[in-house]
Amino acid sequence: MAKIKIKQIRSICSKTPNQIKNMEALGLRKIGHVVEKEDTPQIRGMIKKVDFMVEIIE
Repeated sequence: MAKIKIKQIRSICSKTPNQIKNMEALGLRKIGHVVEKEDTPQIRGMIKKVDFMVEIIE
């Protein structure tokens, strides 16, 4: 399956607990951190919930 790279571009400070848990589930910890994940509907859903804090690197 295809892989996607996800980069954190904003801090999780002052965000809702649900958004913080999504960022932790994606494996993102600090600004500038990049992780590589499988491109599944579940991962895409988590990215959609925190799309203002992350960017997809193609």
